[in-house]
Amino acid sequence: MALIGPTGIGKTHLASEWAQRADALVLDRLAPDVAAAANRAVLIEDVDQGVDDEALFHLINMAARDGCGLVVTAREAPTAWRTGLPDLRSRLNALFVAEIEEPDDEVLEGVLRKFFRERSIRPPKEVYPYLLRRMERSIPCAREIVKRLDEAADDEQRPISRTLARQILEDDMENLDLFE
Repeated sequence: MALIGPTGIGKTHLASEWAQRADALVLDRLAPDVAAAANRAVLIEDVDQGVDDEALFHLINMAARDGCGLVVTAREAPTAWRTGLPDLRSRLNALFVAEIEEPDDEVLEGVLRKFFRERSIRPPKEVYPYLLRRMERSIPCAREIVKRLDEAADDEQRPISRTLARQILEDDMENLDLFE
């Protein structure tokens, strides 16, 4: 199975949980030890960032055996991965794909609440809808906004508020180089 989705969406967390439960061997994508993977469940992360084609071909074939399995994580679907092996291409095209999409408002609000809670912060209720309408739709961005709000509130000795959130987001817009 290929577990795909954008950076920071939780692929590693899910894949690691699976690996622990399946007692899977976690292989380095740049130097996968195919021999060590014989008769084992296997996890390889970020496969679309480069992996030995021949090793991946053998790992996919071995995954069909009893007691084995293979989970790979990536940002892109296997059909988009580059390979020079025609037999590997056919196997990649046949992989089951589970895609984790960008978070919707409900998930993103839950993530913001979690990040605030981790910092022992309880912002006013109006901060959440304000951020959700204006921020980039990603978990890494949510983490960064909470961090910056915490730091700004601490530096300026003021509470986190919608006004402070606006200031943080406006600073982001001012620092964008639209002509890169």
